[in-house]
Amino acid sequence: MTQTDARPRAGDGAGDAPGGAGGARAKGLGGNSVGLTGSAVIGISTVAPVYCLTSTLGSTAGEVGLQMPAVFLAGFLPMLLVAFAYRELNRVMPDCGTSFTWTVKAFGPRVGWMCGWGLVIATIIVLSNLAGVAASFFWLLAGEITGSESVAGLGDAKAVHILTVLILIAVATAISYRGMTATKGVQYTLVALQLLVLGVFVAMALGRADSFETSLSFSMEWLNPFAVESFAAFTAGLSLSIFMYWGWDACLAANEETTGSDRTPGRAALIAMVVLVGAYLATGIAAQMAVGSGEKGLGLANPDTSDNVFAALAGPVMGPGLGVLLFVAVLASAAASLQTTFIPVARTVLAMSSYQALPPSYARVNSRFKTPGRATVVAGAATGAFYTVMTLVSENVLIDTVYALGLMICFYYSLTAFACAWYFRRELTRSPRDLLFKGLFPGVGGALLAAVFAKTLYDMGDPAYGSGSAVLGVGSVFVIAVGLLLLGVVLMTVMSRRSPAFFRGEVLTRDTPSLIVPE
Repeated sequence: MTQTDARPRAGDGAGDAPGGAGGARAKGLGGNSVGLTGSAVIGISTVAPVYCLTSTLGSTAGEVGLQMPAVFLAGFLPMLLVAFAYRELNRVMPDCGTSFTWTVKAFGPRVGWMCGWGLVIATIIVLSNLAGVAASFFWLLAGEITGSESVAGLGDAKAVHILTVLILIAVATAISYRGMTATKGVQYTLVALQLLVLGVFVAMALGRADSFETSLSFSMEWLNPFAVESFAAFTAGLSLSIFMYWGWDACLAANEETTGSDRTPGRAALIAMVVLVGAYLATGIAAQMAVGSGEKGLGLANPDTSDNVFAALAGPVMGPGLGVLLFVAVLASAAASLQTTFIPVARTVLAMSSYQALPPSYARVNSRFKTPGRATVVAGAATGAFYTVMTLVSENVLIDTVYALGLMICFYYSLTAFACAWYFRRELTRSPRDLLFKGLFPGVGGALLAAVFAKTLYDMGDPAYGSGSAVLGVGSVFVIAVGLLLLGVVLMTVMSRRSPAFFRGEVLTRDTPSLIVPE
């Protein structure tokens, strides 16, 4: 694939924020490629609701028991408040760098760089887990279709599994490379399929609510977060719940390619959030009524099946005929999200390079597809390498990286929320709306996520946290999470020597006028 420098010349104005507000740099991305519906679909697809449910439903039940639906609601609250921050910041500076650009303008280059790093590394973790789940369900589905247990078991062979993951990552990278139009065309069908199959699963689970030994009757107590037995259990469950909502901000990362870039992405993010919380509550309650949240039999917290709940429940709940649809939905969910999740990481890297926070080669946009081609390819390669290494090092890589991911998400979301409150601090007294949506809601959302970050960081030092594995007596989740953040500090130090102008605050500040990437 050939990449050419498609950066616009001074005076073109292409890609600037409306009226030049906020100092957004033109980056050569294809404008007006996505509307409101397409943007919301991208947000839902990136979250991958069916994938999130199969990989974390059991783990969340294992942490908080019957209060799983309450924790889903608790995780939705800070995410909703942070979504308001994204919406307000995007209105004045619709830049594809989103969290990176906004935190630089609010808090300076170093805080902004680490915020961008948090987003990038969180996305790579998600991409690797998505590919892993997609590979597992690919072979499970192949086994169902062929009626062969040996085919279904190929996903458990490490070499076959890794090879399948790398192929899926390569395909997703190639599709993402081709641009938003190619991405959007597939997503409508895959998102509709996910939600339809979830609806069928919920209906059938409710219909079988008294068919199993572990079945339970619904209780309003399930919606009471204060009934969780300990604060440590609550924060662990909340961290997983927050992970289940992660990805809606892909709507914002595509802002420079969206019709009405200053308003449409924010609206799309809120629509995606409402759809997600409804799907999670319905599925969580129905599954809990059908099989319970215990550790025996089909119980959601059974350690033998908790990392892939739908693989265990497909047959018993939906029957052998319809159960295969759940396999298809999980595979479609992971594959669709694998494709769209490249959007935020590639565009964040593009923005960081455009503002001289990363090497200039990553600012190149493919002239044919109008995409950050090099950034997309590098993200794909990094994802494949990360998953391969982690799989070879730790057999518990999936669950441990999911727990580590929760920390990364809290890190960059909370910084973005605080950036909103600080950036608009002089406008908060202008009207009640400004006070609520630019100050109070983002501030509370950021504080909640910061509290989860701090408590989770403390708890994950215990080897019992996550999968229970440890490195030199320290929990492996802690090692993964903190190690990745420290790696960001090292890379930032290296870049500060290569690009001193950015780190001196000479490239991007609060008052930076609208700029074009120089020749």
